[in-house]
Amino acid sequence: MRVVVNQIEYELPGQSMISDALSLINAKPPFAVAVNLNFVPKTQYDQFTLNENDQIEVIAPVTGG
Repeated sequence: MRVVVNQIEYELPGQSMISDALSLINAKPPFAVAVNLNFVPKTQYDQFTLNENDQIEVIAPVTGG
């Protein structure tokens, strides 16, 4: 299945979860995740099933002033 993570297309097996996409891009905490512009709590990364053409944003916090 095709998904887009941070504007880059990836292929994942069917019935993949957010945690699978995070492993694919080797995401390192801390970060937040949104699927199709909807925030997904960290507690649901292993249970949230992705669909074909989902748009996933992995957002890291920025510090500074």
